[in-house]
Amino acid sequence: MARVTVQQGLLEGELLDAVSGDCRYYSFKGIPYAEPPLRTLRFKAPKPPLPWTGVRKAIQHGSPCPQKDIFTNELLAGSEDCLYLNVYSPNLKPEAPLPVMVFIHGGGFKSGSGDVDHYGPDFLMCHDVILVTVNYRLEALGFLCMDTAEVPGNAGLKDQVAALRWVKQNIGSFGGDADNVTVFGESAGGAATALHVLSPMSRGLFRRAIPMSGVPFCDWATSFEPRRRAFVLGKQLGLETTDPQELLEFLQNVPVEKLVDTNPCVLVSEEIESSNLLKMFHFGPVVEKDFGREHFITEDPDVAMRSGRVNKVDVMIGYTSEESLIGLQYIVNKLVKSYNRYPEMLVPRKILLKCNAGTVMQLSDRIHKHYFGDKPINMDHIKKFVEYASHTTFIYDIHKYVKLLPKIGTKIYMYKFSCISDRCIYGKEGLKYGIVGTSHLDDLMHLFDPKLHNLPLDKDSSTYKMIKQTCQLFTNFAKFGNPTPDSTLGVKWAEYDESTGAYLDIAEQLTPGTGLDAAAVTFWTGIYEAAALP
Repeated sequence: MARVTVQQGLLEGELLDAVSGDCRYYSFKGIPYAEPPLRTLRFKAPKPPLPWTGVRKAIQHGSPCPQKDIFTNELLAGSEDCLYLNVYSPNLKPEAPLPVMVFIHGGGFKSGSGDVDHYGPDFLMCHDVILVTVNYRLEALGFLCMDTAEVPGNAGLKDQVAALRWVKQNIGSFGGDADNVTVFGESAGGAATALHVLSPMSRGLFRRAIPMSGVPFCDWATSFEPRRRAFVLGKQLGLETTDPQELLEFLQNVPVEKLVDTNPCVLVSEEIESSNLLKMFHFGPVVEKDFGREHFITEDPDVAMRSGRVNKVDVMIGYTSEESLIGLQYIVNKLVKSYNRYPEMLVPRKILLKCNAGTVMQLSDRIHKHYFGDKPINMDHIKKFVEYASHTTFIYDIHKYVKLLPKIGTKIYMYKFSCISDRCIYGKEGLKYGIVGTSHLDDLMHLFDPKLHNLPLDKDSSTYKMIKQTCQLFTNFAKFGNPTPDSTLGVKWAEYDESTGAYLDIAEQLTPGTGLDAAAVTFWTGIYEAAALP
């Protein structure tokens, strides 16, 4: 057992062996970083954590937040008392404070937690960094927005800020350097990480950021018409009103399982897309109205970035080689028919919301011909459909974010993750259709040891080599602001430059390159220009 003192009181954790046997680490789970957001605190910004007396055992995770499984739609166990984080440290009293990596989980702002079921710390612990994983409120509980001072939106992102503030104040007790914090996250966690780069609330809380497979420009990463959506939610749950205070009081008393189990669609296109659970993310980050209180973000990310209102931090950013293999079964079972019947679904939501029907159909036809030729989409097009979905759901928007990042005074590194190993459990579905690639989520299997999957580990395998070099790249960036500060990995990863588009292909063999997915970016740039969107 091991004890540390934080501002709230005394914690007792445990000393564990890493799954590889290569190192040991201290584990402190289920640490509250905010007051439980219950009753009248539901939907609101988090309050500071409460102190405790005596010794608090920190050997079990706190409850995950209420949610439904993102793939099965099954209602999962969880509690509104869920604002907990976990700290893992290889050394509580190092000679010099250790770099800190704070991980924000994905799940479409709809599901997930920071637990070891998905994010076992074992691999990273053998690289002399401290890891913090965080729970934050999800769905309506974390992202309901009524455009009022009481409920302006983004409570889930403010939870993350509260966690970062807790780290700033307390991580020294675990051997960490409060002035050398890297925020990283994947999918929705990547989009959240990219938003922290823009948020005035997050300024000064971290030095580096690693958005993985997600940025705020992605269609699924933000919510639209949030006030209307809140009132639709109330109507679906039994209250039809135009009074925001009446709605708030009603929703604060609705059983939490009903809140999580309700999908308030506000557009016909959402009803159409309901066949694809990967697009059914109704609640998420919003641009807040300024009520004179602390706010996460009050201007469109595009405007903020073009105006240079960005926190000056180093950024390492990228995506996997075949992102949309994650949705392959939905593509095969439902989407092929849906997209033929509703061709406008090929057009990104941003364009659907801004353009007239004629423009939308013209662009839909252009997109269809580019990827599928003149024939209706069929099973022979599965590989092309995965390519289309990857480009429009992730890749173009990530490139746009990179291009808008300030290039002076900060460093940017871009990557494509292409490791093919027995840990690519999400991409293996593609083999049935002749698609070999690394899916959305597969990169995480090379950074974390998800206990839920019980994946085998052969230290003599090429897979283990890929795990070690992936962890080294990520932790080098956290330590030095440079993923290849020396010749250890046998490659130099050049900083991103817009003229060359320098990047690193992270596979069994690390390969520098230029012009990552340039043809796809050029095509989609043309689509957005035709829609008169920046």
